[in-house]
Amino acid sequence: MTTIAPMASALIEELTAEAAITRRVLERVPEAHLAWAPHGKSRTLGQLARHVAANPDSVSALAAQNPATFPDFAEEPMPDSTAELLSILDASVAAGVERLAALSDADLVATWRVMANGAELMAMPRHAFLRSVLLNHWYHHRGQLTVYLRLLDVPVPSVYGPSADENPFM
Repeated sequence: MTTIAPMASALIEELTAEAAITRRVLERVPEAHLAWAPHGKSRTLGQLARHVAANPDSVSALAAQNPATFPDFAEEPMPDSTAELLSILDASVAAGVERLAALSDADLVATWRVMANGAELMAMPRHAFLRSVLLNHWYHHRGQLTVYLRLLDVPVPSVYGPSADENPFM
């Protein structure tokens, strides 16, 4: 049995706890409105929800490279259903956990770099990149998704406490 490094274990614990919250938000995405966007410059509901669902996989894959190549931020594909979003989330979290579990504490404190056209765009400890983009970036977009739901009059689930629609403490 492989022992997971303490720093990786802490990231995995947070990722899996937050995945349950993310699942509650994605379960509310109405299939009838996947093509809806609040503004012409905004992603559609489906694109944003897919981005949220796929984040653990895509970011952990980037963090596994060193140096990493700056990704091509192509437009997110449109999901066909809420069930597809949940399937993407499950696979994404599993892939993220697997990649994190393979990292030692030394890997996590090592300087991670991302490059584009031979130039270094960013350099930081790998754990800082994971905290910033795997987790904080994920929460940011999940928050955007709750605003989309509110604008569509979809009941917003509890995230860290009561929402105007749901109180887990009552």
